[in-house]
This record gives sequence, structure tokens and C-alpha cells, in this order.
Amino acid sequence: MRKIEHREESFRDPDFLESLEGRTLRILSEYLGPMTRLDKAKINSTILFLGSSKADPTDADSPFYRYYWEAEELAFLLASWAITLKKPKGKDFVICTGAGPGIMEAANRGAARAGGKTIGMNISLPQPQPPNPYVSPDLSFSFHYFFMRKFWLAYKAKAVIIFPGGFGTLDEFFEIVTLLQVSKISKKELTLVLYGEDYWRDLIKFDSMVQKNAICAEDLELFKILSTPRQAFGYLRRKLGALIK
Repeated sequence: MRKIEHREESFRDPDFLESLEGRTLRILSEYLGPMTRLDKAKINSTILFLGSSKADPTDADSPFYRYYWEAEELAFLLASWAITLKKPKGKDFVICTGAGPGIMEAANRGAARAGGKTIGMNISLPQPQPPNPYVSPDLSFSFHYFFMRKFWLAYKAKAVIIFPGGFGTLDEFFEIVTLLQVSKISKKELTLVLYGEDYWRDLIKFDSMVQKNAICAEDLELFKILSTPRQAFGYLRRKLGALIK
């Protein structure tokens, strides 16, 4: 009798899981895996920091240098405040980033300085980007699919703070502001802040967009532009405090 070659079950078979046909399972895993781990850690909500990965805390001549340290300070202030909001059913307003260097590192660093848990949602790239050392090990995530990473970055966020950055930062800003504009995200449930007025006013001519009827004047109320850690902290504490039940 011919011996039949043993084959792994499909859910254990790496050839199948990495195939085109296995893509649905890979996507589903990047939905269910983070959900399970965040629920286990009792993370109710987050504050998301976005911005340039090129901000260097050691290069005082870089235009992003000040933003690194201001992001670190703002994250420290927010995390210190959030820790005082101890609730028996979980943690609110946990600092979350894309786990990389620059502004992401700064925010995780500030939250860690405050003694808080801090989330990092990394993305696999051709040139590997290890998570920064300030991400809490049990809340360090890695994604293959950009759209699943974007989903989890935003899903539990009650505030999104966007520091100066490049193409990736602009992509994230416009996606979130568009979701607010079309009410796919409730304006009452998420506060959007652009940090660094000089940078953003120079980069994007929002008033010109209104004048050309590209957007409505009311659309400018979807976000707030702020420029100091204390100013941003005061504004966010008021907005987020209104959500506490």
C-alpha cells in the first residue's frame, strides 16, 4: 500500500497561511489578535500621538528637535493625569503610538516617565523598524497590513495629536479628519489636535481651501491647532474630562 505523505492541518500550514488564499485569515488575525490582547490588558481608550519618525532628541539644529521634547512633555502630562483616573473596569487615555522613533518614541517616553502603560503599534517594513524601548512589552504590536494598523491606531482613540511630519503623518491626518467630516467618527467622541501652528499654517493653507470651496468653513472646527504642551494639555483635559462617566 502506498504511504500517504503527511500534511499539516491548514491552520498550521505556513505555505497555506502565507499564500494568496490565506490572506483573509492573516487579515482576520490582525483584527482579532490585537483586540484580544487589548481587552486582556483592560485598555478602554487611548490618546494617539502621530508625527515624524525623523525627530532626533540629540540634534538641536533639527527643526523637529523641539517637537520631540514637546511631545515627550505633553505625553507625560497626559499620562500623569490619566493615571489619577483609576477605574475598576480598565484603563482610559493610555498613550499610543506607531512604536517607531522620533515623535512616536517621544510620546512613549513621556508616558513611561509618568509611570504609565504605553502602547506601540509597529509596522513591518522592507527595512525593519524595531519598536522604541519605551513601549510597554505587553502592549507592543506588529502589523503586516497598513490598513489594519491604521484601524487599531484609531479605534480606541479618544484624542489624536498630530505633530509635524511627512507623507505618513499627512496621510494619517487627512484620513482621520475625513472620517470626522463624514461622521464615520463622532465629533463628540474624538478630539483632533494639530500641534505646532507655525508648521501646519505654513504647510497647509486651510483658509485658502475654504475660499476655493474645497471645504466648508465649519470643517475647520473639526480640529484645533495648538502650540505648547501646557496649552494642549489644558485643552485635551477639558475635552477628555467631559467623556469621563
